Amino acid sequence: MTGLWESFWAIAGWLAVILAVISLLGWAVTFGSTLATFYLVFKHWRLRKAGIEAERLLLAHGLPAEIDLPDVVVQIPTYNEGAMVARALDAATALDWPRERLHIQVLDDSTDGSTVFANEEVARRRAEGFDVVLIHRKDRTEYKAGALANAMTLTPHGFFAILDVDYVPDPDFLRKTMTCLLADPKLAFIQARFDYMNRDANPLTRTQAVLLDAHLAIEQGTRCWAGHPLPFNGTCGVWRREAIEAAGGWRGGTLAEDLDLSYRAWRIGRRGSFLMSVPVPGELPETMKAWMSQQQRWTKGFGEVMLRLLCPILGDGSLSFGDRLKAAMHLGVWWSGLAWAVALPAGIAAIVLGAPLRWELAGILVGQLLIGYAALFVFLRAGNLSLRPGQTSLSDFLREFAQVSRDLFRIGAVIGPAQREVIFRKRSEFVRTPKSTAAPKVI
Repeated sequence: MTGLWESFWAIAGWLAVILAVISLLGWAVTFGSTLATFYLVFKHWRLRKAGIEAERLLLAHGLPAEIDLPDVVVQIPTYNEGAMVARALDAATALDWPRERLHIQVLDDSTDGSTVFANEEVARRRAEGFDVVLIHRKDRTEYKAGALANAMTLTPHGFFAILDVDYVPDPDFLRKTMTCLLADPKLAFIQARFDYMNRDANPLTRTQAVLLDAHLAIEQGTRCWAGHPLPFNGTCGVWRREAIEAAGGWRGGTLAEDLDLSYRAWRIGRRGSFLMSVPVPGELPETMKAWMSQQQRWTKGFGEVMLRLLCPILGDGSLSFGDRLKAAMHLGVWWSGLAWAVALPAGIAAIVLGAPLRWELAGILVGQLLIGYAALFVFLRAGNLSLRPGQTSLSDFLREFAQVSRDLFRIGAVIGPAQREVIFRKRSEFVRTPKSTAAPKVI
């Protein structure tokens, strides 16, 4: 019996060592991600003044004479969202652009009868003299990427404004975005900033607004100003047809077709630009179930693109070492969440099993948790101060941060399964994020 116990403790000791090593490797990955977060925040404040001034100068270029303005196609992808089509078309037809050069495509993959309602709205706008067409597919091949690619084949025009059905741009949206595209022929796309119609609907929508503000200001803004790869956010932007085609077109096989196309365009020297001062209001999911569905899709899509493109980018000799490092910092961040999920339980198990230097390991575990939490706070507060200076006191933001922390903890329930599906190459359907509004007209 004594020998059995000795064998058990010997195995437990070896297992503790293995778990400790796994935990330390995981913490190394998460620490790298933490440093990258602090770097982005530092870089943001260093570049912000010059970046905002450069954006102002770009917008000041002005447009050619009305007669020389190019044709623009506004694409409105929708899936089982018939109640929102009227509002989306109201916004699209209100865009300040010559009517004869404004073309609107409603890309409708609906299966629930929404197409009947959408057809009625399209017919009404056509009767008013607008060039509006509804493109309905009987299957959802390649989902949104397939719908966008299919619609491009049905028009010869050179610029595509992509606006998801739940976003409502101001009338000057095209004038501002097209000013920038026409001022710099090297630009592949212009990305406007998300804003939120229902920011204060409930604590969950406020959580999302805080997270998205940080993403848009600290990540998108800083990447644009620093010359890092800039991902398209899937909506609220305008693409050149030539850049889309040069990069290989919209491509399926991933739930993040926007990120995929952005990186393929970047690899051939076509960059995007982000406009901090051009907000486009949209709707945030108002239930935890809807938000979880969205986060699961985003996590999986990002991971699919990372697996598809990271190694080819790292092996691309036409890119500088600095460019490859910037791409790796961005795409590689996907692994940090997985590393965190592995490192924490592995470290706790190693301590319980009596790993050598277990108290030192416990100190590393606690220290990394505190540093990671501090990095999250700095990241979110920096985004809040950059986009909405003076609007939220520190005490109010601390309360918002506590709510964000609770919601992020809950969202972990879907992030892990999404990451496992990526690793095991399990394909899944593009699931639309449910929105609560019945889409009353706002224009």
